[in-house]
Amino acid sequence: MLRHALLFALRPWLWLSGPLVASSLRDDPIEEFDHWFRMAQRCFFLEFPDGMALSTISRDGRPQVRWVLLKEFDHRGFVFYTNRDSQKGEALAHHPHAALGFFWDALQRQIRVTGRVEEVSADESDRYFSSRPRGSQIGAWASLQSRPLVGGAEEFSRRIAEYESRFAHTSVTRPEHWGGYRVVPEVVEFWKARASRLHDRFEYRRQEDGTWVRQRLYP
Repeated sequence: MLRHALLFALRPWLWLSGPLVASSLRDDPIEEFDHWFRMAQRCFFLEFPDGMALSTISRDGRPQVRWVLLKEFDHRGFVFYTNRDSQKGEALAHHPHAALGFFWDALQRQIRVTGRVEEVSADESDRYFSSRPRGSQIGAWASLQSRPLVGGAEEFSRRIAEYESRFAHTSVTRPEHWGGYRVVPEVVEFWKARASRLHDRFEYRRQEDGTWVRQRLYP
């Protein structure tokens, strides 16, 4: 609560930060993202700087959005992990393209990413799964993510107990239906708020040769 109260008190001062100018931006959007993300990680007012909105298209062509956590990124793309039998996993199986949205209110900054999606390797998924808390590992087995929980909380508790017993004397292995996805960026947009909604927006578009072209957009 203190975090939010301080942010509310300081909000008017956020508008005093300087504008976003082309000369301050890096030529590579991943390097620019790294700079912004590190800034967000250092910000006291941001509890989940790694939180991102993930938008997909369902099998019947309807948009879906939910929040997930960014687990890693590099020049190959932005990685998150999930149950591949979930709604988002099903959507990506039929339409392997997605959009990501990062919004850091305390910094008055936003980043949008769109691109195709690919599954990360089994080795990468295994490494990340092994780093998760044991309770989260058990949950990956016990949760039939996105499916109706007909039996209520009691049913879920029974499933958790079942897998806790199964792995009582051994490490928890990764379920085959659980793994990572990488959003390979094709367009990346950086947005910074300014007074009177005269916001700064810069868009990077990947070219066929892998280079990036940057342009300023109207707010």
